[in-house]
Amino acid sequence: MTTTITICSTCRHMGRDLPEGAPRDGERLGEMIARRAPEDGNLRIRHVACLMGCDHGCNVAIQAEGKLSYVLGRFAPEEEAAAAILAYAALHAASPSGQVPFRRWPQGVKGHFIARIPPLGVGEEGAE
Repeated sequence: MTTTITICSTCRHMGRDLPEGAPRDGERLGEMIARRAPEDGNLRIRHVACLMGCDHGCNVAIQAEGKLSYVLGRFAPEEEAAAAILAYAALHAASPSGQVPFRRWPQGVKGHFIARIPPLGVGEEGAE
């Protein structure tokens, strides 16, 4: 099953002013992630205009059908962050539930988790 990395392309790293016309930090991070992404079909990259996590920019969401989803933020637009996000997304893709044991998390994502969202139908009355 494919895991999608949704990148907020309009994010700006908190406290950073950008010159007019300069690419936003989220756009830069998204380009780094897309450039490094493997072409094996397990990961999909998409860019959106806003994830509404402005206090936590730069933000990404890691999602797959029927799995736990995660929102991560407070990334700088750096190659190391892009590599860590991709490494975590690959672990998410390999996990049947989307849950990855803490001991397997890449160092670069530790401290960046903002939210964990259960898949639809899980924990709802009448759900199996």
